[in-house]
Parts: sequence; C-alpha cells; structure tokens
Amino acid sequence: MGGLYSEYLNPEKVLEHYNYTKETLDMQETSSRKVASAFIILLCCAIVVENLLVLIAVARNSKFHSAMYLFLGNLAASDLLAGVAFVANTLLSGPVTLSLTPLQWFAREGSAFITLSASVFSLLAIAIERHVAIAKVKLYGSDKSCRMLMLIGASWLMSLILGGLPILGWNCLDHLEACSTVLPLYAKHYVLFVVTIFSVILLAIVALYVRIYCVVRSSHADVAGPQTLALLKTVTIVLGVFIICWLPAFSILLLDFTCPVRACPVLYKAHYFFAFATLNSLLNPVIYTWCSRDLRREVLRPLQCWRRGRGVTGRRGGTPGHRLLPLRSSSSLERGLHMPTSPTFLEGNTVV
Repeated sequence: MGGLYSEYLNPEKVLEHYNYTKETLDMQETSSRKVASAFIILLCCAIVVENLLVLIAVARNSKFHSAMYLFLGNLAASDLLAGVAFVANTLLSGPVTLSLTPLQWFAREGSAFITLSASVFSLLAIAIERHVAIAKVKLYGSDKSCRMLMLIGASWLMSLILGGLPILGWNCLDHLEACSTVLPLYAKHYVLFVVTIFSVILLAIVALYVRIYCVVRSSHADVAGPQTLALLKTVTIVLGVFIICWLPAFSILLLDFTCPVRACPVLYKAHYFFAFATLNSLLNPVIYTWCSRDLRREVLRPLQCWRRGRGVTGRRGGTPGHRLLPLRSSSSLERGLHMPTSPTFLEGNTVV
C-alpha cells in the first residue's frame, strides 16, 4: 500500500499531530476527568437501553411493521450504536489517545461519525415518510418493503462513506498545516465537508416539515385549529431538539475550519460540544414514543413485567390493561385530512 497508508500503523504519528495542534498535552487522568467520563458512560448506557426497548417493541409487534415504524426502528438502531460508539470513544480518550496508532484513531473517531450521521439520515428518512404520508404521494406501491429497505440501506451506506473517508485517504497525515485542531488527524476540508452535509440535511428536514405544515393548512378549515397545533407541537419538538443538540457542534467545527492552528482556545473544549450533540440520541426515543400512546405502552411493557415479577409472566397475554390496543383513527391530523386509517398514523398525536 506504501506512502500514506504505511503511516497508519506508526505509533508516533498521533503524538506528532497532537503536539502540532495543541498548546499543551494535558492528558492526565484527573478526578474531574474521571467524573466526566463516568457521567458520559452512564448517559450512553441510558441511550442504549431506551433505544433497545424501542427496537424490541417494534420487532415483537406486527402492528409496528409499517413504513413509519420501520424508519423509527432504524433511527433507534442508529442511536443505540451511537451510544455504544461514544462509550468506546470515551474509554479510548485521555491518556490512551497518545498510545493509539493512526488506524486505531481513525476507527475510534470514524465509528462515532458513522453512527451519529446515521441518526441524522434516519431523521431525514422519517421526515420524507411523513411528507409522503400526509401529502398522499404514491411513493411505495406494491414493492414498498423493497423501497423502504433500499432507503434504510442507502442511509447506512452514506453514513459509512461519510465516516470512512478519512481512513480511505482524506486525512492530513502528510500535511500538518492542513490538520483540524479538534480532530488532529482529520483534514480541515473534510471537517467543512461534513458540516456542509449536515447543514444541507437540516435544511431539507426543515423544508419537508414546512411543506407538511402547508398541506395541513390548505386542507380544511377545521384542521387549522387544535389539529394544526398538535402537528406544530410535534414538529417544534423534533426540529428544536435537533437544532439545539447539533448547532453547537456545527459551530465549533466551522470555527475549527476558519481558525489558524492554536489561535482559538475554545477548540480545546470541543469534546463538550460533541457530548451535548449525543443528547439527540437520548431524546429521540423519548419524543417519538411520547407522541404515540400505543408505542409507549409497548415500550414500557418489559419494564412493567419486570416490576410485577415472574407471577405475571405465567398468565398468558398478561392483564387486559397491558395489552396493545388497536390503532384507532383518533389522530387529530388523520381526522382533519379525512384520511383512511393507516398504521402509519399513530394514536394521539401524529408522529413526524
């Protein structure tokens, strides 16, 4: 492989890049750093558990095997893997960083980039599905399962490509002056490329939800009342959490691109911004399950069974109060648009 790739196993390269981009190499395992690492790991464990519960709920109940729920399951899977990747990233940070080879460093950072970008692509896929359902676009047809799987597969393929570009050669191993301060082995232009991609995705999601809002407003007069407010509530939560969680990380990466080396001390605190962005993976399952009474009931079922003990499991089907109720056409948006009952629409508020 020669040249660039021969440096991937050089244990001195990471130290060289960190010495160039950092003013001081404060890698000591202090008590405050241990507390922060423990908190992040606990946070990621919560991400894994809640997204695992969503995956179990979607997989075990055939009522959740429709387009919306499959995309929701894909979002939960990407968020779950994001939690796992961030745990690994945390454990391999600090003093361990300088003992890594470039290949190991790329694997550490690339896994986090892949899973976090997969979460963003999943949010985009859900926005597309909501637009398709509400605007009555005949996108799926008879081969809808194949098309849904292709969309999910494409989101993961794009995530793998996006996160794998540095290990494929788009890095700064031979060009120290082109290195990022936040991610010392990544090229600044790659960082700018990633920020641009995520910004475009954010704009696309906003445009799709604006389109959904316009369709609702232009349908019938009765939709412009409580029904519209219910839709706006969900959309505001989804977009608000997305922007709040990701905007600081985008900002620090843009600053990284524009700042000369060692000129912006705030870049040395970038790990706090990325940790804050991970909250998106924690909050996504809360948002979507809270807006669906049936999914929330199914997600909480394992916890309720655990609390009641083995005696409950002996009764076939459990108590009537814990059975999954059929999805009724009680969605405010569904009534407003006079759409036929579909498993794509959830009881209570419509999930977007």
